[in-house]
Amino acid sequence: MTAIATDAPGSGTGRAGWHRRAGLLPLAYLAGIVVVGLAHPFLPEWRWLAVHLLLLGAVTNAIVVWSAHFTAALLRIPPPTSRRGETARLALLNVGVLAVLVGGVGPRPWFGVAGAVAVFAAVGAHLLWLGGRLRAALPSRYAVTVHYYVAATVSVLVGIPVGAWMLVVDDAARPRLVLFHAHVNLLGWVTLTVLGTVLTLWPTILRTRIVDGAVAAARTALPLAVAGLALLAVAVLAWWPALAVSGLALVAAAVVVTARPAVQAARQKRPASFAAWSIAAGALWLLVALGADAAILVTAGSPDRAADRFGGVLVPLLAGFAAQTLIGALSYLLPMALGGGPTRVRHAIERLERRGPQRVVMANLALALFLLPAPPYVRITTSMLVLAALVQFLVGAAGLVLARKLPVSPDASTSPDALSSSDGSSSTKDSLMSSNAVPAPGRTLGSAAAGVGLVLLAVLVGVAGQHLTDPSAGGSSALAAPVAATGRTTTVTVVAEGMRYHPDRITVPAGDRLVIELVNHDNRRHDLVLANGARTETIDRGGTARLDAGIIGGTVEGWCSLPGHRQAGMTLTIEVSGSGDEHHHTGEPSGSASGPPRIDAMADPGPDFVARDATAPAVAPERLHRLELRVQEVVREVAPGVTQRLWTFNGTAPGPVLRGRVGDTFEITLVNDGTVDHGIDFHAGALAPDEPMRPIEPGERLTYRFTATKAGIWMYHCSTMPMLMHVGNGMYGAVIIDPPDLPAVDREYVLVQSEFYLGPEGEPGDYAAMQAERPDAVVFNGYVSQYVHRPLAATAGERVRIWVLNAGPNRSSAFHIVGAQFDTVYREGRYELRPGDPGGAQVLDLAPAAGGFVETVLAEPGHYPFVSHSMVDAERGARGVIAVEAAS
Repeated sequence: MTAIATDAPGSGTGRAGWHRRAGLLPLAYLAGIVVVGLAHPFLPEWRWLAVHLLLLGAVTNAIVVWSAHFTAALLRIPPPTSRRGETARLALLNVGVLAVLVGGVGPRPWFGVAGAVAVFAAVGAHLLWLGGRLRAALPSRYAVTVHYYVAATVSVLVGIPVGAWMLVVDDAARPRLVLFHAHVNLLGWVTLTVLGTVLTLWPTILRTRIVDGAVAAARTALPLAVAGLALLAVAVLAWWPALAVSGLALVAAAVVVTARPAVQAARQKRPASFAAWSIAAGALWLLVALGADAAILVTAGSPDRAADRFGGVLVPLLAGFAAQTLIGALSYLLPMALGGGPTRVRHAIERLERRGPQRVVMANLALALFLLPAPPYVRITTSMLVLAALVQFLVGAAGLVLARKLPVSPDASTSPDALSSSDGSSSTKDSLMSSNAVPAPGRTLGSAAAGVGLVLLAVLVGVAGQHLTDPSAGGSSALAAPVAATGRTTTVTVVAEGMRYHPDRITVPAGDRLVIELVNHDNRRHDLVLANGARTETIDRGGTARLDAGIIGGTVEGWCSLPGHRQAGMTLTIEVSGSGDEHHHTGEPSGSASGPPRIDAMADPGPDFVARDATAPAVAPERLHRLELRVQEVVREVAPGVTQRLWTFNGTAPGPVLRGRVGDTFEITLVNDGTVDHGIDFHAGALAPDEPMRPIEPGERLTYRFTATKAGIWMYHCSTMPMLMHVGNGMYGAVIIDPPDLPAVDREYVLVQSEFYLGPEGEPGDYAAMQAERPDAVVFNGYVSQYVHRPLAATAGERVRIWVLNAGPNRSSAFHIVGAQFDTVYREGRYELRPGDPGGAQVLDLAPAAGGFVETVLAEPGHYPFVSHSMVDAERGARGVIAVEAAS
């Protein structure tokens, strides 16, 4: 083999410095993956970002830089007089990559499309450069490697436009396009490049000769791989699974053909470096991924399901193959490319080889455990070990590339590019590699054992974390209520969807064996764990699992063990019926609870539910407004299946909305039809509270008269102590006093936010929970999530005004409409924003008893959720939807 070398130090091109700068690019993107991995709870699109940081960022930069390097060396191309062309291609490539990353996760997808055009142009220019070098070069034994690079580059040029299309179009063809884009880019751009490079790089790393037949094997494998890739691409677009698997088989055959001489070389010289171990492990993961890919295509049944399940292929293909191969190759190439003489190269190699066995063992064993059906917290700890292995490489590589004061050999005549010769012709190889110390067997075993130990520790930490966060709740049928087995089996299908189990309550005849068929229709992973120890594996969307719950003799609780899912309400209860004659699941709760009922903020109230009309009342023409408010204690449903005894004004919580203008007079007669004393306080009036706000006994009445002198939306509420109990149990309402010259709008709504602190079913609220500020629900207009199921209406282009009052009694409100911006904000008696102002607003923040209104124009048809942006309150029920229809 010819030496993989191009420029000498005196050529004037500054190759070592150029490679130092170019070497930073893959490292920077790999560091970005670490940041995304650590910050993923705060990044909704973290998976997309991580994939593209690796493939489009790190791998693509490495391929463009090093395929040009190998092409020049293998075709014996003279060193260039300038690197402006290479630098310009890299600059254009990385501007495009950054634009794609921004456009892919931000609100401007066309920015990502422009980035894809830049990437396409840069890679296209690289293809032209490769083709020009092939045409100009003399015949070379190793030109087949460059043919691999050409085929790989053509593949990615086919895949880039599809990726750009998916940034802006989401239609029924998307699953097929996802499969096409992923296969063409991963198996074309990445795999073809690797197969071509290992022909010369692998024996160079092993410090041995290229075995006989290796070049012929490479020439045989290339058409196999290209044909398989083309067949696979067409088959996934047309959704011919059998043909797609045939294409995968051809690609796998190409991998095996090129692997055979690599294995022979490894037999001649046992791999003893981190670079060699990493590349070998990457090859094994590639074969694992191809097998998993074939299994998914065969069993998926539809392109939608195949695209959903392709994540099971991405992990071994990206982390096991692509990332590990890249890190292994860079561990060898960076020291050689930076050069500086044998001593400097030796020091650089030693730096990147530190703790090599530990890193390889830790990363691959942790990745294998991550892919197994392990508990969620074990998957978290093992994934952090894979990330830690990447950090270990980055620390050494970044220090190497950025170093300026490494020891330099007196032999300044050595080329910085003297990557070793595999036919033994380079004396530089002997001087460098003979002095490159290989770790002693004992040290290697010790380092590998440390990797195993770290993985075992991670598993223990994960198991402990799983136990601490998911303690057993409820009784085990075997322990809590031993019962004679009936010999019968009850089988129930449970569907996971919307962060809930459906049904979430199962009744089983005592003594029956229960088998649960779990089906995941949600867009996230779930499992089912029972308090008696039975559990399913974690299943993806569309997946199924079978759980044998054993003989059921008492109540058994179940939950999803993924972090946060149980806390979000993903629980299930198994109960026994009193008779052994029932064999079917009823789904109905049995028995009664003495404590407060459980609110499901996502439950559907049913087809007969009628939401409170949120339309703002019109202003009456008269200037004197008379109203009788009767205190009534009523049992009302406050959430699906949950009732409370509320203290109300006129039977509703909130009470009636009153409306007038500045200068209007309100005469309110309060009649106490309740069982305890009550009073009333109107914030819209300014007067001494002694008489009008005094409490009155049951059966009494009082008249409260005030004149509205200030505009705003004002709270009224019961004035009797303890006021927290009275307000917290439903005694509040709103008075709107229009600001002068308030313009007309197309739609106008009123939302009153409040809280429920549930007592026992059908009883008043829990005063202790009110004092502790532990609400069971936070709602708009007195019912949990009612406007999710009965949305407010609007038409595209209409101006919508929403008055908001926060009745509390304890929680602040942060009113926000998803997908909208407010051009008008009026809060506590004054405008904070008007149309025509240069800025906008996203939230109306209100303390308890505060109020105001916002206005917006919803330009596009669609469904616009509104929430209190205190997310815990939104999840408690302070949310709804505005359904905007197209203008006629």
